[in-house]
Amino acid sequence: MNDLLKLDQVETHIGQYHILQGISFEVKKGEVTVLLGRNGAGKTTTLRTIMGLNPASKGSVTFKGEQIQALPTYTIAKKGIGYVPEDQGIFAGLTVEENMKVAIQKENEETAKRMDWILELFPDLKKFWNKPGGYLSGGQKQMLSIARAYVNENELLLIDEPSKGLAPIVVEKVMESILQMKNQTTIVLVEQNFMMASTIGDHFYIIDDGRTVSSGTMKQLKEDEEMKRKYLGIA
Repeated sequence: MNDLLKLDQVETHIGQYHILQGISFEVKKGEVTVLLGRNGAGKTTTLRTIMGLNPASKGSVTFKGEQIQALPTYTIAKKGIGYVPEDQGIFAGLTVEENMKVAIQKENEETAKRMDWILELFPDLKKFWNKPGGYLSGGQKQMLSIARAYVNENELLLIDEPSKGLAPIVVEKVMESILQMKNQTTIVLVEQNFMMASTIGDHFYIIDDGRTVSSGTMKQLKEDEEMKRKYLGIA
């Protein structure tokens, strides 16, 4: 079985609101799967549901053949899923070094190697190693957030809107870093920037009004003008 992650008819309520109303998709090992859709379609809630932050009220979430939808978030994280939230989720009062140390689940040789690789990939983090997280620019905070998720031996990374609010030159840097990570881990990416999504992604799923409405290869979507116009508002 090549599916690392599978969602089957997942529904999620937040308070009285029925946000996800039937999300189904599969993530193959070693690929980047992109979740696309307009603002408010349910993409962020889908990632939060996988992590157990907004628990599923129906359906199943299966990771490496095990159903995880009823597990607490910390257990899901320990199973090998890293999460980069839309708001970055770093600690503004802690230094870059402390932010990284807090994220590390176990200190070993493999983690040390990954840390070295991350600091080569994001030299700004090395430069501001002893500065508080709140001191960093938006792009640097995004790099720190991705680094925190990647430093552990996660088999799956969930990355929510990494280009949001960033200058084009910083978006390119973030895109390059995710392309490099793609060689070493499986990624589920939520991204509004279609250029970035189509460069990085292998497969796509479109979410509309809390449901999965279309899927295929990124190559197919690039060539489907009607689909892009209907669901993504791209003329």
